[in-house]
Amino acid sequence: MKKALITGVLGGIGSALAQSFRENGYYVYGLDIRDTDDHQADQLIQFDLHRFSTDDAYRSEWKLKFYALIPELHVLVNNAAVQLLDGLDDLKLSDWNHTMSVNLTGPLLLSQHFLDQLEEVNGCIINIGSIHQQLTKRRFISYATSKSALIGLTRALAVDLEGRVRVNAISPAAIETDMLLAGFDGNQSALDELRRIHPVQRIGCPNDVAKMALFLASESSGFIHGANLTLDGGISSVLKDL
Repeated sequence: MKKALITGVLGGIGSALAQSFRENGYYVYGLDIRDTDDHQADQLIQFDLHRFSTDDAYRSEWKLKFYALIPELHVLVNNAAVQLLDGLDDLKLSDWNHTMSVNLTGPLLLSQHFLDQLEEVNGCIINIGSIHQQLTKRRFISYATSKSALIGLTRALAVDLEGRVRVNAISPAAIETDMLLAGFDGNQSALDELRRIHPVQRIGCPNDVAKMALFLASESSGFIHGANLTLDGGISSVLKDL
């Protein structure tokens, strides 16, 4: 049985990823900062990605734990992310650093730690980016920068690792998760407008991301390497007249 590790597994996209990989024959390890009995992974591991990126002692402790908990790995999905919003006038350095540690440094360190296991089985790394790596809006300075850098990291790792491990990214646009819905605070008309401006006439669902991740993990995508696959319902092609 192939093994997949998914970070941020309790979120909307993370849950869909875990469910889809399990349904397709994978054993799924899920990492999340929260702990609950309600999850889609085979094994949920409570883990603080921010601390792993910033605390040397915590990182050393977890490297040892990972060797015992996850001795074999075929797919690493770097999905966990934080979205701390502020304009430049009010942006806090602590929020900027927290965003970079979770959204960028964490994926780097996990990729580095699990490299040997992934290489041994011709495995792959899948980074979950965002449309904000290309198109963004006000107050998304930290988030957009981190996702742009994650796509840069994807390409750099693909070149650096050559034939050892495949590395690709998925950059979704609006996906109907609790995080997105919370941002609209019950404003149904705004949500309807968001759906309408996508040429496909809907916003994405978490399973859209999961299906693409499964494809990237499969042998059918063996020639895809260093790619950033845009999953946006056509919205990045829209020029809106005023």
